[in-house]
Amino acid sequence: MKKQTGIWIDSKKAVIVTLEDGKEAVSEIQSDLENSVYHDKEGDKGSFFGGQHIDSQKTFDERKKHQINNYLKDVIATISESDELYIFGPADTKTKLEKRINEEKSTIASKLKSVETADSMSSNQIIAQVKKFYHQK
Repeated sequence: MKKQTGIWIDSKKAVIVTLEDGKEAVSEIQSDLENSVYHDKEGDKGSFFGGQHIDSQKTFDERKKHQINNYLKDVIATISESDELYIFGPADTKTKLEKRINEEKSTIASKLKSVETADSMSSNQIIAQVKKFYHQK
């Protein structure tokens, strides 16, 4: 029996549903991404450190890039044993995950069956969506 995995992912969490031998297993990975909104009229515009001007937005963006890389690495490590992958979710985190999977030097990219856009969902809706996807095939 194949190990079929569905991943609903956004910037806050990834819900991973695994179907194997008629059983389902659900796990969740929380991201530690900072989501900050920067307004021109608020806060400082960076700081002066000696003769250098340090831009706090650039520092934030760099930190966020590292956080998303670690988050996607955790998700990929969790799904690496799967035979088939289905990724869905809102926004662009799903496409970042797809890109990261395709960049991997392993065989995981060949296991990717579909990447789709989906709204926010409850755990039960996510499980139902994964079951529906794999039973359509």
